[in-house]
Amino acid sequence: MIVTSQSANTLGCMSGSWKVWSLSDGHVDMPADLLRRGPGLGKYTLPGLSPQEPSLVRLSVNCFLLEGAGNHGVLIDCGAGGMWEPSLGHLDNAMVEAGIDPSSIGVVALTHTHLDHLNGLITRDGREAFANLSRIVIAHDAVAGFVDQPHLERFRHLLAPVRDGDRLNDQLAALAIPGHAPGHMAYVLDSGEDRILFCGDLIHVPAAQFARPELTWAYDLDQSIARATRINLLREASRVQAWLAGAHMAKPGIGRVAEEGSGYAFLPIA
Repeated sequence: MIVTSQSANTLGCMSGSWKVWSLSDGHVDMPADLLRRGPGLGKYTLPGLSPQEPSLVRLSVNCFLLEGAGNHGVLIDCGAGGMWEPSLGHLDNAMVEAGIDPSSIGVVALTHTHLDHLNGLITRDGREAFANLSRIVIAHDAVAGFVDQPHLERFRHLLAPVRDGDRLNDQLAALAIPGHAPGHMAYVLDSGEDRILFCGDLIHVPAAQFARPELTWAYDLDQSIARATRINLLREASRVQAWLAGAHMAKPGIGRVAEEGSGYAFLPIA
């Protein structure tokens, strides 16, 4: 990928005929002791932090927009909207910063249905954020979580459920990455020049989980499966030199993975 533009809350790249944007929705600070040493093994304390004092880790919240010639944009996750911390819900500002018209987005592809990934369908003042939205791609196993959100009822007719391996277009496919949430789904872009994996919540705390991918997160639905998924995916991404684009990796959240010691290092694109 070639970086073509960068600002405080955006990064634009070209990969083949695709323009790939990282757009920051903001950040959220969460307790560091949500990290776990592994399934059933208790809390993990980050080096330099006292186990006796509560500490916070900052999670970026990144959304990714794919613009291909002749197609409406595909937005992977859409942030928290106005329904969580005030430090979140700023995707609209990032789009202004990047010069992106929200009406150019035709598809939202959700990695899962946690609040910080789907509530951006609605603006802070209650309007539909994307006037020309025609599809909301979502894993079959995540549909129930979407339907359980009464404030999203107006979007139910747009749901387009997918399974592992289903294609959104010729170069973009769904990839199941189970463990974190029901129907946790990644999206893989094979642009002809790069393989880019938009990996949702595979990583929550990059400062810890690349070097020690066995570490889990308290909000992983099944910590054993989430751990295995992360270890396998990082191994494969390193082997094929794929790009990773993660929802909670420090903005812009795009980089490569390289083996380092018994774990991995994350090499950010910029």
